[in-house]
Amino acid sequence: MDELLEIGILPVIVTLLAFRTGQFFQQKTKSPLCNPILIAVILVLLFLTGTGMELGDYQQGTSLLSWLMTPATVCLAISMYEQFQVLRKSTPMILAGVAAGALSCLLTVLLFALAAGFDRTLTVSLLPKSVTTAIGVPLSQIAGGMDSITTAAIILTGITASVLGPGLCRLFRLTDEVSRGVAFGTAGHVIGTAKANEISALTGAVSSLSLVVAGLLTAVILPLAVQLLPQ
Repeated sequence: MDELLEIGILPVIVTLLAFRTGQFFQQKTKSPLCNPILIAVILVLLFLTGTGMELGDYQQGTSLLSWLMTPATVCLAISMYEQFQVLRKSTPMILAGVAAGALSCLLTVLLFALAAGFDRTLTVSLLPKSVTTAIGVPLSQIAGGMDSITTAAIILTGITASVLGPGLCRLFRLTDEVSRGVAFGTAGHVIGTAKANEISALTGAVSSLSLVVAGLLTAVILPLAVQLLPQ
């Protein structure tokens, strides 16, 4: 293991194996609770605890995978291109839904943080929880948040949206594919979009567009929200 750690490949192997294990259990159980990312996070935490590997060493070893997240996010444009005609017709509805969702996410976090008495740093770190890490982490850093907390909040939010999203759609009778895509993309960013792609190609395309628009709106609105926080 020391040799693999020295060349920086062990963290990558552990990450890929953990995620593949999560996929295996999801395929076998068909349960929304067996989310591959959730299982992978648990397995990686168990590995770090069991081996005593420093978190910094693990993060450094997986830096290439982290870098690949940005071009992987850009690749979501492929599904948007394939569903371009439908997206164009539904643009006003998508934009209205995303705007309402992005504002709701920020306002909910802001009000909860103020009611709970969170300090400024923690509040700022949680505000961009519903956008992809490629957008949320830089926003948090610029506003004075902690990127580690922001990353954890973004991942937890995406997993929650992926696990609970299908059930909530059934509960509230949200059957329209475009509406589902807006919900998954706005609330669950990339992880939610992965679940949306499992529902249908159109839902995935709408979710891809929604996560991009939600990220851009958050980038504009978040600095204004930060100004409302007490110094």
